[in-house]
Amino acid sequence: MATSKDYLQFILDQLSEMEGITCRQMMGEYLIYDRGKLAAELCDNRLLVKPVPGALALLPNARREPPYPGAKEQLVVENVDDRAFLKQLFEAIYPELPEPKPKKRKTKVQDAKKLP
Repeated sequence: MATSKDYLQFILDQLSEMEGITCRQMMGEYLIYDRGKLAAELCDNRLLVKPVPGALALLPNARREPPYPGAKEQLVVENVDDRAFLKQLFEAIYPELPEPKPKKRKTKVQDAKKLP
């Protein structure tokens, strides 16, 4: 089951007071970015965050589930109705999230491979 657009819109609305929140669709699900860092995933109408120390402190009893079969387990955020809590959660995990990987520049060799 893919995440519904209604659930995506609800979560984005809950995070609308925060600056720098963006999302990308990925195979029927959505990735939520906070100032360029991957902060959360929406999978099967669930908000999931990585089990970094800041998230564990705020969600000590959260269920751990993989976003999809074979993936690493993440924390399921149940309290999505509380905007203030979500803001606190995202602010707590932001410093612990990895920096985005730099995009690889295409080289002439890679460009040449595309030629017929």
